[in-house]
Amino acid sequence: MNKLRTKQIYDYLKEKQSCSFAELMDHFNISSATVHRYADELSKRDAVSRMRGGLVFNQAEAPRDDTTAYLDRVVTNRGSKIAAARCALAAIDEGDIIFLDSSTTINELAILLRTANFAHLTIVTNSVSIIQNFRKFPSHYVLIGLGGSYDPNLNSILGGETREQLSHMNITKAFISAFGIDDKNVTTNHERQAELLRHVLDAATKRYLIVDNTKFGRTGLYRIAAIGSFDNIFSDRD
Repeated sequence: MNKLRTKQIYDYLKEKQSCSFAELMDHFNISSATVHRYADELSKRDAVSRMRGGLVFNQAEAPRDDTTAYLDRVVTNRGSKIAAARCALAAIDEGDIIFLDSSTTINELAILLRTANFAHLTIVTNSVSIIQNFRKFPSHYVLIGLGGSYDPNLNSILGGETREQLSHMNITKAFISAFGIDDKNVTTNHERQAELLRHVLDAATKRYLIVDNTKFGRTGLYRIAAIGSFDNIFSDRD
């Protein structure tokens, strides 16, 4: 089931309050069988109720699953994330072996790399989104997708096995993001993510942080690294 399309239909029904199957088919350009599959999925989550020929939005909010939370972060402050990622793109050179983390900010850098003009580039990542969309990258790019345990909230691969693989790799440049950046430290609210990113920074020759303007002045629970350990910080903020 396409999680993004499920959310789009959910948001459309929330706005309309009720909608016929025919209208959904026309609006989303999907078949009758497909719209009924999405209707079944939303019904299971108590997001909608079926009526004759269509759906009614339930006023009580449907429970949010972890994947929906990730998709919400994709669109939040996206313009600022793109601006920060564009600044970071200039730091990548021909022949680099780069690490890209699973954050939605770093995903914007990955999108920019799809149209970049490198003859030789290797991407190491724990991002499920980047791995799934690697078919959109130039065919001569090399992808190394790390293995481990899947975290739906972060849409990433994490854990001891992931860190073990990193211990055998040379990374020329690591690009990561974070929940917050204060006067001293870069932080996140996810313990396993912090553990992985510390291993990434240890393995990398150069370390880069990419954050949008909303990340400054706030602090997460787990420390990733000190500000001074990064070679550069890229942001849409001056």
